[in-house]
Amino acid sequence: MRVYTWEYGIVAYMKLNRLQSNGRKSRSNGEKPGGRGSRGGHAYQKLRDALKSGALKPGDRIMEVPIAEQLNVSRTPVRDAIRRLESEGLLEHAPRAGLVVATLDRRAVAELYEMREVLEGTSARLFTRHSSDMEVEHLIELVREEQRLQGNPEELAKHNHRFHMQIHLGAHNRYLEKALEAVNSSLWLLGKSQMLLPHRAKGALAEHMELAKAIQKRDADLAESLARKHVRSAQAERMRTLFPHSD
Repeated sequence: MRVYTWEYGIVAYMKLNRLQSNGRKSRSNGEKPGGRGSRGGHAYQKLRDALKSGALKPGDRIMEVPIAEQLNVSRTPVRDAIRRLESEGLLEHAPRAGLVVATLDRRAVAELYEMREVLEGTSARLFTRHSSDMEVEHLIELVREEQRLQGNPEELAKHNHRFHMQIHLGAHNRYLEKALEAVNSSLWLLGKSQMLLPHRAKGALAEHMELAKAIQKRDADLAESLARKHVRSAQAERMRTLFPHSD
């Protein structure tokens, strides 16, 4: 069991150093309060970046003062950022530890993938129905690129995100996009991309190829079915990784 101390909290936030160098680039004029250009938005985005990269992991303590010092802002925007992340389920209160990065149990992971299956299936169906021929051709090209990237796990992890984003955006539904963003943000809590596993990268490529072909044929029913199957395969692999001793 991890022991939490005040010093541990400080050390956890030193991990933000690697992200700090890009911190000033996102500020621009004319953005609304709370957006990426505001101080609150800046703190919020930096913490999200740390969660996404794995610099902050489940169980790490979240402390206002060291974060504010690290980001060179007051405690108020940090507090606002923390509240937003807590409302999104990325942070939680733990006994004797205070506020920490959330840890998902087996039930929560299953629920997360259940929602992801529904949303990815819907996204594939809508992409098939609403995307332009150019958007479909770009998806096919992404599959070709994925073939070329086999054996390069780090690039495959980035490319996998691009493949799915192409479908999400091509579905042309702003509310679906927001729902998918929320679910995908929670996936950060589960660890590194499965594309780092050679067998999963190979399986995902085959699944992506099937899905792209169904979309190219404008078969919405098949596209949704294959997208759902793809998520179930990802879930099975993730469950084996996270809960190897479970029945």
